[in-house]
Amino acid sequence: MKEQYDVVVIGGGAAGLSGALALTRARRSVLVVDAGEPRNAPAGHVHNYLGRENTPPAELLRIGRAEVASYGGEFLDAAVADVTGDADHGFIVTAGDASVGARRILVTTGLTDELPDIPGLAERFGRDVLHCPYCHGYEVRDQAIGIIATGPMAVHGALLWGQWTGDVALFPHDGFTITDEQREQLAARRVRIVEGRIAGVEVTGDRLTGVRLDSGEIVPRDALVVQTGVRPRDELLLRLGIVAEEKRMGPISIGAFVPVAPTGATSVPGVFAAGNVVDPMAQVIVAAGSGLMAGAALNMDLIEQDTRRAVAFQRLGVSGDDPAELFSRDYWEQRYERRGHMFSGDPNAHLVSDVAGLVPGRALDAGCGEGGDAIWLARQGWETTAVDISATALARAAEHAATAGVTVTWEQGDLTEWTPEPGAYDLVSSQFVHMYGHAAEDLYRRLGSGVATGGTLLVVNHSYTDVAQPRLNRPDLPEMFMTAAQIAATLKPDEWDIEVAEERTRPANGTTVHDVVVRAKRR
Repeated sequence: MKEQYDVVVIGGGAAGLSGALALTRARRSVLVVDAGEPRNAPAGHVHNYLGRENTPPAELLRIGRAEVASYGGEFLDAAVADVTGDADHGFIVTAGDASVGARRILVTTGLTDELPDIPGLAERFGRDVLHCPYCHGYEVRDQAIGIIATGPMAVHGALLWGQWTGDVALFPHDGFTITDEQREQLAARRVRIVEGRIAGVEVTGDRLTGVRLDSGEIVPRDALVVQTGVRPRDELLLRLGIVAEEKRMGPISIGAFVPVAPTGATSVPGVFAAGNVVDPMAQVIVAAGSGLMAGAALNMDLIEQDTRRAVAFQRLGVSGDDPAELFSRDYWEQRYERRGHMFSGDPNAHLVSDVAGLVPGRALDAGCGEGGDAIWLARQGWETTAVDISATALARAAEHAATAGVTVTWEQGDLTEWTPEPGAYDLVSSQFVHMYGHAAEDLYRRLGSGVATGGTLLVVNHSYTDVAQPRLNRPDLPEMFMTAAQIAATLKPDEWDIEVAEERTRPANGTTVHDVVVRAKRR
């Protein structure tokens, strides 16, 4: 498997495979993660699927997998344990022993049918214990059908099944009551009502033959119909913060399901869902159609993000659309050489406010630029090491330090990979060092490793809030802007006390600037 995909599809049924097919044909990298628990596995054949009528469910999935694979789609047979992240910084999908990155997520995990607790019923489900006349009615036409009435759709079902057979019997079960109006309707449609508690089903030679009542009476039936309870496999969606809502069919509640737009978009950006996990009424062909719609919408969502990125990179002077170029030595050397001296002589305001009360010791200034913060720390009595990727910036910083009459250890290092000496510093400061996506999380963990017990990690970044302010010229790349809560979450709670995690304002460039500040103390 790759480390990163455009889309990870969770669930490999008709909806998931249709979405994956649309995406792979759109030349997207796709991984389908499937636990191998299709809802229709007990059924003998798929029906009402134009062009695939009477295809066994497993055969339909085999064909679909082969089609997706032919366009480069990949598969992982495992259950997904967790999904974390967001659309801006990317998602991490954990399944089995693997963790992969994904720009977008499509959830097509389906639902689980919950059957009445009647001995022998579950073993026959999908064969001669049925739930949908459009799925199975033709196969049992003109046979003796029994409707096990457990919910408000039972009478509706009894009337409906009369389209396929003239021999329908209704078995009220577990306290189910029938109104006078319903009795009149059933009698008019020649539906027999069988009173008495159901004790179990009768099977002869691996074929259902009847319903056994508590009285001992056996009512001959060739097939039974149940209105199953339906429970969506939506744990991952709920864990991502999406709220399920009651779904109704007319006056009848079907259960709580996650609402989605017609495109399959959920309330969480970058997360789409399709098929039975959001629509319990969807038959296989409908689920496949919703997966196709979601796949197309996901591709457009990615195109919009790609376009926004390309415009932002162009404005930053990046020749292509590879974020790695933003963090290359050549890029920063050219930036410093092109702009000339940028040193104001003033330290960053949040460094001054948050470090002023600390006892000076060893300090690391990560991403020091032309040295303003490092020189200030040295003046306060800190034994300071300063790291930056640009040799030009470091040379200017050394000149400023010499003029100020302070000593700083200057070190050239690429912060996308540079790691401080473990536990070597009483203070590690990162002021406005922005990485891209999950690279930022890795940076804060590495910088945190350099903090001694009792020491302080101080991270200050620009806030994405200010991207809309033209005079600040912030790139419209939310992937480069983490919130205070996101930064704090990169630090292990059993190793750190988070003292500050907030967004602050300060005046700059004739306007109000928003900064993200996180200060943590190592235990």
